Amino acid sequence: MSQKKTLSKYTKYVMWGTVALIPPAAFFYLLEFYTHNPFAEVRPWAQLFNIVLFELLAGIFLCITGRLRAAYRIEGTAALVFGLANAYVVRFRTNPLVPWDILSWRTAVSVSGNYDFTPDTRMIVVTILFLALIIGLQPVKFKIGRPGFFKRCLPGVVLGAVLVMFAGTLQQENFQNEHRLYNKLFTPVFMTQVDGIPVTFVMNLAYMSIEKPQKYSVGEAKEFLKKYEEPQETEESIDAILEEEGKDASDDTSQSGADTGMPNIIVVMNESFSDLSVLGDFKTNEDYMPFLHSLQQGAENTVTGMLNVSVCGGNTADTEYEFLTGNTMAFLPQGSIPYQQYVSGERPSLASYLQSLGYETVATHPYYATGWNRDKVYPWLGFEQSIFKDQYYGARFVRDYVSDASCADKIIQLYEQKEEGRPLFVFNVTMQNHGGYDQTYTNFSPGISVDGVNSISVSQYFSLIKLSDQALEQLIDYFSGVDEQTVIVFFGDHQPSDTVAAPILAMNGMQWNALDEEQQKLRYQVPYVIWANYDIDEEQNADTSANYLGAEVLKRAGVPTDAYQNFLLTLKESYPVISAVRTVEADGSETPAKEEHGEMDIYRKLQYYFMFDWEEESGE
Repeated sequence: MSQKKTLSKYTKYVMWGTVALIPPAAFFYLLEFYTHNPFAEVRPWAQLFNIVLFELLAGIFLCITGRLRAAYRIEGTAALVFGLANAYVVRFRTNPLVPWDILSWRTAVSVSGNYDFTPDTRMIVVTILFLALIIGLQPVKFKIGRPGFFKRCLPGVVLGAVLVMFAGTLQQENFQNEHRLYNKLFTPVFMTQVDGIPVTFVMNLAYMSIEKPQKYSVGEAKEFLKKYEEPQETEESIDAILEEEGKDASDDTSQSGADTGMPNIIVVMNESFSDLSVLGDFKTNEDYMPFLHSLQQGAENTVTGMLNVSVCGGNTADTEYEFLTGNTMAFLPQGSIPYQQYVSGERPSLASYLQSLGYETVATHPYYATGWNRDKVYPWLGFEQSIFKDQYYGARFVRDYVSDASCADKIIQLYEQKEEGRPLFVFNVTMQNHGGYDQTYTNFSPGISVDGVNSISVSQYFSLIKLSDQALEQLIDYFSGVDEQTVIVFFGDHQPSDTVAAPILAMNGMQWNALDEEQQKLRYQVPYVIWANYDIDEEQNADTSANYLGAEVLKRAGVPTDAYQNFLLTLKESYPVISAVRTVEADGSETPAKEEHGEMDIYRKLQYYFMFDWEEESGE
């Protein structure tokens, strides 16, 4: 009889122990349901690993609180909040939450007022189920006896150690491959769909810091730079330098316009500016960027093309980082923000270099100074002056943002007030076109429509683009009439979110959430213009990427270039496009940017040097 009682007792423990595992697993599946069906999409091993993460966390919460019901409710509430936040992030910028998004919460809050947070049916249903489960845990009475908090710490520490070890295992490439965990950061939406949101988040934690390139040394990086202190002949390749067969260039080809003096350089990085015709055919009731389209037809002293960027729908700061530094996001974790993660002191940039040539350097952005840490980063990058929203006195607003026309006015004002005889470098990041696009405003009436598309977001977006086009025309008209030589550079930071792009894609037989690799590349192209009020060589269809554009501007403007810029201009001969999305070779073929040899290896090492070792070693 006693044996039967003992067996019954253990059976009861096993039964209740099994039942106790159900709520954490349910929390995982509900979290996933905010954006997709985990039963149909998350791979079997990945489902198990996600559940293990939730079970371990529940155990840790149990050790902390001593009560199972409290542990479940803490975990359930956290999963609800995270899942709902991730669903909104996916709605607004396409890509899911990543660990380093935590660093940019202030920026997210600052622009949140322009988005529609009305929950959709899926959000409401999943939230109700979450709340029902959390409330339904009321009958759970289990609690740890009387060991006290500090005695409960020991099993909690053990479980914490197990969690850390398990997370480390999930981050190992061999383990990922063996258990069919998808680890391509290039497609974060698909990664979360097949790996699950928690496992993907844990895998991404491995990329919070950057590993040194293989066989990297500061001395080697400096030696490479020395070989590029003079501009390279275009015929000379980096391969020749690798084989130590190259020789110093005797002709300064990048200074062909040096007799023109130092021109003013005005750069406008326009928020969400893009020409969605790269996605396919569609018709509008009128041209949404007539002036830019006219420049693309071979305008005098003008270079036009498509700029390949590394972000889509958000993370503006990554495009400006690539432009200003010459570094590429291809060597950094997908979704990371260098301004917040890696720039912590003075770093070389286009601004600091032009300042060394005697330029007055001004960064201007008509929004909050703290966005993406710009108030700290701009001075570190060599801008003598930073101008933000509170200094746009009397600015005109479109929707809730300072208009691009007012940005043009500010640039003209800076030019007219600058020190006489000193060249000016202005880097302007606009704000007018920031998403979302589904609200109505008393100060803005969209006038552009797309045939066959009944969408306020689409109409509003194209109408905003036309205002940006008019502001560009305003700027070029003004500087066409000034005596000082001036270069104007204009480009978009990224394409808009899927809310705008989806109807255009659908008209061309594509689904926004099921794009293949070739179709994905279309979402990372924006137009750019280099215009001068003096003689420069014209070119059309001069496609490039954001990391090259700064050096390319100096070369075309006739401004001397430094060693790193000379390297980039030479690298561009072999790899005309390098971004986080694609790397294109001179023959048009594509190759992974992560290769660990040859020219790309030099680039990786130089970038690492400038990101992490330059300040300490240079003593600047």
